[in-house]
Amino acid sequence: MNNLRKFLDSSVKKFLLATGILNIVIIFLIFLFIFINGIEFFKYSKISDFLFGTKWISLSGIYGLIPLLVGSFWVTIVAILISVPLGILTAVYIFEYAPIKIKNNMKILIEIMSAIPSVVLGFIGLYVLSGPIKNIFNLNSGLTSFTGSIMLAFMALPTIITMTEDALNTLDTSYKEASLALGATKIETIFNVLLPAAFPGIFAGVMLGFGRIIGETLTVLMVTGNAPIIANSPLSPVRTMTATIAAEMGEVVHDSEHYLALFAIGIILFLISFITNTVADYFIRKARNLKN
Repeated sequence: MNNLRKFLDSSVKKFLLATGILNIVIIFLIFLFIFINGIEFFKYSKISDFLFGTKWISLSGIYGLIPLLVGSFWVTIVAILISVPLGILTAVYIFEYAPIKIKNNMKILIEIMSAIPSVVLGFIGLYVLSGPIKNIFNLNSGLTSFTGSIMLAFMALPTIITMTEDALNTLDTSYKEASLALGATKIETIFNVLLPAAFPGIFAGVMLGFGRIIGETLTVLMVTGNAPIIANSPLSPVRTMTATIAAEMGEVVHDSEHYLALFAIGIILFLISFITNTVADYFIRKARNLKN
């Protein structure tokens, strides 16, 4: 019996190790595939022309990244500005104020929010949200960066709320008790003691939400207008890097300059995603160390 238990324990350890190694190998091969194809593009174009080019006109063979970066910037920054305050305040309410019944119902709702397919959110943005935005701001079209930002903020909220609440729950009760004992109000305790103490976990949630926003494709493809221009405000139509790949990859000739240019965008996206997840992982580890 003991021998069987040892054998099973050893087998499970080896299986988990093999699974971990396989995941690393798969990620490495994906990056290698993107990198090999993307780097080929620079046989046709200078790196500076690609990174600092101000026009993306694929039909004319002009591939400048700046319009796509600007589009991604507007969509991302506005979505973060909406989702971070709303997510943190919602998490504070769930953690500190919500009765147990409401707390459980809100957690279920948050899980449902995270499970909504991006194409459904795209339809909501296209047919429900774009009209009011067009009328409120007196625009020619409601398909703007701002429309996409609202939908992406909705997608990032479950991650930010969950991570923030987890960070608050892991704090030792002595933080709250000591603050209240010194005469601080509950609001002062939350914003001056609890949230700063939980900052590593909260920031990790924000970074993971950022990763979700920057990597989203279908929703922004449907609601942002798909105009590869250097937008001056979030009320302009834009095109993001992810939407460009999704919109154009299906119509390009294999191994053409246009095909390779899309892989070059993929390299930029992969690097952004890698940096985002690395930073988030660092703060998650920091939050765990504070707990211990």
